[in-house]
Amino acid sequence: MEYLTVVGIGLAAGILGGFFGVGGGVLIVPALVLMLSMEQHSAVGTSLAALLPPVGLLGAIEYYRHGAVNVPYAALLALGLASGAYFGAIIAVKISALALRRAFAIFLAAVAIHLFMA
Repeated sequence: MEYLTVVGIGLAAGILGGFFGVGGGVLIVPALVLMLSMEQHSAVGTSLAALLPPVGLLGAIEYYRHGAVNVPYAALLALGLASGAYFGAIIAVKISALALRRAFAIFLAAVAIHLFMA
């Protein structure tokens, strides 16, 4: 069940990446911490590893050296990111710039409020 959650996080991050150009720090890291109780450093390292290549390569290597990368999670997140970004982009290009900007603002505000209250 935990692996399905990780794939879901990757898929959601991919869709949002396709929509808004975000995913790692805005969605993956908070989701790993809040939904899977990962330690913050491990969540960041795992997110960076999932976004490879080439994004975060050196950072992910450093986190890995310190034991803060969950390699199976990173691989599953990458799978979800790849497919989710494709489907998110298909939908996003059909939405007006104003609607997309407003949706992004609402998303960021919701994440910020949730993180502030957690």
